[in-house]
Amino acid sequence: MRNSSWNDLVAMIDGKKLLYQPAGFIIDSPWIPGWYGISSVDFYASDELWLKSNLKAVNTFPDTWFMPAFWSEYGMCTEPSAFGARMIFFQKGLPYADKVLKGIEDADSLPQPNVKTDGLLPFMITRLKNNQKAIKEADHQTRFAVARGPMNIATFLMGTTEFMLALTMDPEGSHKLLKKITDFICDWLSWQKECFPSIDGLLVLDDIIGFIGEDEFQEFVVPYFKRIFSVTGAKARFLHNDADGLITAKHLEEMGINMFNFSFNHSMGEIRELAGQNVILVGNIPARDVLGSGTPAIIEQSVKKAFGEISSYEKIIWSAGGGMPPDVKDENIHAFINSVKKYSK
Repeated sequence: MRNSSWNDLVAMIDGKKLLYQPAGFIIDSPWIPGWYGISSVDFYASDELWLKSNLKAVNTFPDTWFMPAFWSEYGMCTEPSAFGARMIFFQKGLPYADKVLKGIEDADSLPQPNVKTDGLLPFMITRLKNNQKAIKEADHQTRFAVARGPMNIATFLMGTTEFMLALTMDPEGSHKLLKKITDFICDWLSWQKECFPSIDGLLVLDDIIGFIGEDEFQEFVVPYFKRIFSVTGAKARFLHNDADGLITAKHLEEMGINMFNFSFNHSMGEIRELAGQNVILVGNIPARDVLGSGTPAIIEQSVKKAFGEISSYEKIIWSAGGGMPPDVKDENIHAFINSVKKYSK
């Protein structure tokens, strides 16, 4: 993340009012390779192309907050690879991690990963280390440790339908699996922090938490996320969940979260009321249908609508209700940034 953007983010977290309304996006492999004109495999396989494409993004939109920026990742294969998942890569589009569990009863037999040696994790760390000089010369630093959340990882290890059924049919086995995954996530985030002392933020991505009810959320989400978001003592504690987020929003402060990227199906005012005044909201126009497929005029109207949904613009990073989708053109990103400037006056 650019140093000036990070400093402003820290000021925002501390309750200071910025002199502008920031626009920012979560960018990674769904968008960067196609936008840069390379295959997904080239993006994952080549340190040189990974660096050049990320540099082009931050230099093309210099005033935009990219979170985390220079994200070393292999799509949804990242964390499952440490548990031994078979990985399938495609020239275009995201890779796929195959299941490793036949059922929740196999959770006990699942090995506990060593985050320093297992799967793709050493490659992620080494990519960042090899490119630290270039990243710093671009006025950026590695500020966020990143991981998918425990329920998200669980669905890749055993299947979404199978895991959701297990939450109801075998709560004890589900807790065993979630505890093992949470132990892994805490180790992984801590190792990233140890490798890069500049890290003072956490970004955790988990959409599956949006598919369960209040009672299940209290039992299967809150305790594990409280532990995850406290593990490094990070200043910025950022959760992405662009599925249903109303239950999530109510529990953000309880879980120690102070930044929330949520679904465009929820209004800015609705999430602010549920989340409270201390959480930074990151949103909130439709990512695919407006930012990706819309015209600049449609994007401006969507930004105008989002501004009209909330009375106070403090502690907001104007963004998409989700990560940057594939095939978003420069003109659409510029239209979003210009619209934020226009309606923040």
